Amino acid sequence: MRAPGKINVFFRVGALQADGYHDVASLYQAVSLFEEVTAAEADDFSVRFGGPIDSSGLPLDRTNLAIRAAMLLAERTGHPGGAELTVVKRVPIAGGMGGGSADAAAALLACDELWGTGLGRAGLLPLAAELGADVPFALEGGTAVGTGRGDELSPALAKGTFHWVLALSDAGLSTPVVYRTLDRHRDIHVVDLGPQPDLVKVDTAVLQAVRIGDASSLAESMHNDLQAAALKLAPELAELLELGESRGALAGIVSGSGPTVAFLVDSAQAAAELLGVLTRAGVRALTATGPVGGARVMEG
Repeated sequence: MRAPGKINVFFRVGALQADGYHDVASLYQAVSLFEEVTAAEADDFSVRFGGPIDSSGLPLDRTNLAIRAAMLLAERTGHPGGAELTVVKRVPIAGGMGGGSADAAAALLACDELWGTGLGRAGLLPLAAELGADVPFALEGGTAVGTGRGDELSPALAKGTFHWVLALSDAGLSTPVVYRTLDRHRDIHVVDLGPQPDLVKVDTAVLQAVRIGDASSLAESMHNDLQAAALKLAPELAELLELGESRGALAGIVSGSGPTVAFLVDSAQAAAELLGVLTRAGVRALTATGPVGGARVMEG
């Protein structure tokens, strides 16, 4: 199976709730960086990693999201055996692009197929939501609005293809730390910012931009409430955003909690040119297009 990484092209964060979570409103776009997961029959559960992304720091025990996905499916369907999972990683780790969630989505689909448990995509969605906010989207793909904790999905109409250049950082950012930094910033500046709304929504402008497939309109309407916190924790990202936007990007945005920066460009040629600029500046970068489909059996 393969499942895509994602970019948050729009992300609003509501006020901190009593349960420690925030209401969020996101527009996700699945992009053409895919995790590949193979499942084989085994007595127990295991995972190993390969591929172009350095995965040496990832856990191989039952805290790994792909293993948790397989175990959850086995528990809910009464399957007695385990699975040996092999993951080829192509989505940056701790980069705000949902690579771990893609692993979990692909593992659910792979084990459902391997064991013949017959839940299918629709039956797997509730399990995906239990595993994490981004897992259902990795299963579904495309372009979607995420609300609640980000896991309540509704598909968004999207036309055409958007071209992205993704600038990667060697230092990951912890999602909980980014959220805490945002909360502190809001507390300190409450007089200027005013009270944060409990419920948030995706702006109409960004939905209209993807609906008509207009990159210029999307560039003007992209937004991420977490970006200010990510820039505070990793100030070098501000220079990176400036470099990309001064050398051909229509706009740049920190994806999710970062530190990956996604630059929107208007063509494949512009993407190749910006990739060259970033590479020469010593930045690891990739090109990708979106939207793409969700987790599915690999062809060929």
